[in-house]
Order: sequence, then C-alpha cells, then structure tokens
Amino acid sequence: MARQVEIWNDRAEIASRALLLCQIAYDEAISKDARFTIVAAGGSTPRVLYELLANKEWDWSKVHVFWGDERYVPVSDPQSNEGMTRQAWLNHVAIPESNIHAVPTDATDPAIAAAQYEQHIQEFFGVSAGAFPRFDLILLGMGDDGHTASLFPHTKALKVGDRLVTVGEKDGQPRITMTVPLINQAKEIIFMIEGAAKAKALTAVLAPQGDVNQYPSRLITGNTIWLCDRTAMKPK
Repeated sequence: MARQVEIWNDRAEIASRALLLCQIAYDEAISKDARFTIVAAGGSTPRVLYELLANKEWDWSKVHVFWGDERYVPVSDPQSNEGMTRQAWLNHVAIPESNIHAVPTDATDPAIAAAQYEQHIQEFFGVSAGAFPRFDLILLGMGDDGHTASLFPHTKALKVGDRLVTVGEKDGQPRITMTVPLINQAKEIIFMIEGAAKAKALTAVLAPQGDVNQYPSRLITGNTIWLCDRTAMKPK
C-alpha cells in the first residue's frame, strides 16, 4: 500500500490540505457510488478541518459520517468525539440525522456496544460477518505515545483481526474503536499530526522498521497520507 508524507507549517495549513483531500475523495465517491462515507477522528487538529467542512456546499444527503473511535461517555460529555464533531461541523450543515452513524455508548457493557456498532456497519455496507467494507476516507490523529484511534500501546485491541470494531482501553477507561484491518481497508487514510510532543513517536512510526506494539500507528499500512507540521518532524 502507498504511504505519502507531507510537511506543512502549522495546523491551519494541515487543515487546508486535508480539506482539499476531502473534496477530492468526495467528488470521486459521489461520481462512482453516489454516496460518500467518511470516518471522523477526535482531537484539536481535526476540529479545525471540521470547521472548514461546515462551510462546504456538498450534497449532504449523500454524505455518511462514522467515527473511528469513541470514549465511553454520553455525547454531552466534553470528552465525546461525536459531540465535538457535531459542534464544529455537523450541526452547521443540512445532513440528515440518519446519515450520522454514531458509536453507541449507552450499553451496560462496552463489548455489547462494540458489537452493535460492528453490526450497524455491516448492515450499512451490506457485508456478511468476516468481510471488511471499504470506507471512502478515514481521518486519524496520533497521540504522543504513537496510538491512533483507540489502539493504544500493548493493549489487546491491537491483536483483533477478525472484527470490525472492538473495545480499546486507556488508563482503565474503555473506548470503542475500529480495528486495524477495518482501517487499513479504507480507500484513503489521512493522518493529521502536529506538535513537537509527537516528534519522537512520529519518527518511530515512519521508520522502516519498528515495534508495532509500542507504536500502534505503525499497524496502519493502507493507502495513507501523513500531513505533519514541521515541529512534529524531527530534523534529519
């Protein structure tokens, strides 16, 4: 699979570039399939992109939004990725509520919620158990520790290869996350990385060889475009 790394000056430039890539992916998907499936990410860098997407004059009836991971909190919680995405983007466009495919976080057991989200994705794409559908575009960030989505270092979620969705874990708190093979199946994956705190992990993730358990973002080997700011890229 292809990996492309681009270096930009700051968050604004990353968001502007990501916006163009979203437009290209949208145009291609609409022309081929008459619908566009995009997977949103949490974090401060994607939020800037979402604020730009809120001004797009797309045919929102053909746009379907999913999430790559979610904290196990209500949408009203400040930690909710869905809540942030709605505030910055979805509340400002004419997208049908039925096109917003939120991660359930109200089940008594996170494993039940993960199974529910997996089933929902399967039904949406019309795929059978064991098959991995292809999203048009998946947006991802990366933590200072090299995690992406809720695929954290040395956790069980990294090993899940036969499911679309599983339970991740961070400091004892459950998360719902798409699995590595589902993410890698996407037509295009965009990483948005900024800040000097990411430099050590980013160097390790982009290195020719390395430990995927220590730096889980190395597991994402699909068609990726890495949009990084200069402070996140260590001098060679």
